[in-house]
Amino acid sequence: MKKTILSGMQPTGRLHLGNLEGALKNWVALQNDYQMYCCIVDWHSLTSDYNDTSHLQEQIKEVTLDYLSAGLDPEICAIFVQSQVKEHSELHLLFSMITPVTRLARVPSYKEKRKELGLDSYGFLGYPLLQAADILVYKADCVPVGKDQLPHIELTREVARKFNSLYGEVFPEPEALLTKFPLIPGIDGRKMSKSYNNDIAIADTAEETTKKVSKMFTDPQKIHKNDPGRPDLCPVYHLHKIYTEGYREIHTLCSTGKLGCVEDKKNLAKNMNQKLQAVREKRKELENDPETILKVLREGAEKARDKAQKTMKDVRKAMRLMP
Repeated sequence: MKKTILSGMQPTGRLHLGNLEGALKNWVALQNDYQMYCCIVDWHSLTSDYNDTSHLQEQIKEVTLDYLSAGLDPEICAIFVQSQVKEHSELHLLFSMITPVTRLARVPSYKEKRKELGLDSYGFLGYPLLQAADILVYKADCVPVGKDQLPHIELTREVARKFNSLYGEVFPEPEALLTKFPLIPGIDGRKMSKSYNNDIAIADTAEETTKKVSKMFTDPQKIHKNDPGRPDLCPVYHLHKIYTEGYREIHTLCSTGKLGCVEDKKNLAKNMNQKLQAVREKRKELENDPETILKVLREGAEKARDKAQKTMKDVRKAMRLMP
């Protein structure tokens, strides 16, 4: 039997190239070899965006469009919204009974974001425990993550071990499927992020992409066209390594002063638009078919619910709760 994977993203609206290159392409590559559950974690988004949910449903639709246009196949993986599978919340509640508050307070992201964002709600404290429930309700064997998420996976493993020691073997201890997420620079050179307003969206048109690329930061020491550049320090060159087949030649031309930044960025935008054309065409087609989006989410939730209900039946039996 295929091993099971759970992955998810918050519904923040249109995804950007960092999401595409850093996660979605990896999920697409894994979907034929694993039983995939690809979740849109709307409950998680409420830990920081609880004060305004007016755009939540539209944002869920946008993420679904990006999932599908990137190549996730709803015939072989379940694409669904977290809140439509209530078993996530039930398992989270049960896990909260056996998990010390002090353990949750030691999670690095809680300590960092509490100070950074000024959040101090119970839901924010319990975020990694809900994440553990997201994973374990499907008895996931693997979770594709970057290194920054390893503490969350370790907490999930601890929760599984404690539950099993108290009530009997129910859950596997999921392994982190470490993937080398490429760091995708935004137009200002920092990590691409909507919060920095420096992103290029999957859904952007070719014209919008070209305009954004034209504004990208380059090597500050390369002032004139013929000045030798330092491509390894240039965000434009880092995108060339993803979207341009002959990127090594660009390194040579730039470092010897034979390539100016304006021409370089025009070439990058052209290559990006060519590579993204098929994804964007598929997205445009799906935008005009809202019934398909609803159908994908409905059927995905049914698949996910079927698995989650079987897990919760095992959980209730192990804990001697009423069936």
